[in-house]
Amino acid sequence: MGEVRQAARTSPRIGRAAGPDGALRVEGVELALPKGGAPLLRVDLRVQPGERVLVTGPSGSGKSTLFRALAGIWPFGRGRIGLPVGADAMHLPQKPYMPIGSLRAAVTYPAAPEAFEGEAVRAALDAVGMSAFAERLDEEDHWAQRLSGGEQQRVAFARALLHRPGWLFLDEATSACDSATEARLYGLLAERLPGTTVVSIGHRASLSAHHDRTVTVGVDGDGVGQLVGC
Repeated sequence: MGEVRQAARTSPRIGRAAGPDGALRVEGVELALPKGGAPLLRVDLRVQPGERVLVTGPSGSGKSTLFRALAGIWPFGRGRIGLPVGADAMHLPQKPYMPIGSLRAAVTYPAAPEAFEGEAVRAALDAVGMSAFAERLDEEDHWAQRLSGGEQQRVAFARALLHRPGWLFLDEATSACDSATEARLYGLLAERLPGTTVVSIGHRASLSAHHDRTVTVGVDGDGVGQLVGC
């Protein structure tokens, strides 16, 4: 960990700044490992407010690392990320974090349990197909062990419905769900969060129907990924 911290201070870093036009701009970014070497992924991408963009490509090509860079937790590499001014972003990973405690706390995370009215929390659970849990909000448990992978992903979508972020980044956030549930969840985003910009990572062909456009990571002969999506 000390070596990684030192590398983060001394190695070339990905620059981050507020963009003036409300768009997300990833310009000349090369994602690297903490110890340097060949880049993992080269990216040039622009996402306009309100767009819904699907990112596809081979497993291990750096797509999730790109999302970490967008979130500001992967500084390694070079290039520039221009973020929308005042962007209210939420990231839903493949395996969402489930705090130990009440189900209400798991649904409202990262906000405090009392940040939302109980009726709103129950309505969000009902919308994502978890009405059976709607009366168990104050039940405390290890929910990461109690809920299946698909149920945990549905809880994460309930969080998005509650928080209503301006930008939503989904990293294989429906991979543990069946196709019907996946369609239902993405349909909820379109219906209830029509102004939210959505950027998804996914492999299922069915996901393209829920996005305006698809950008694909290609891998060159040296194993370096390239993502270009203007």
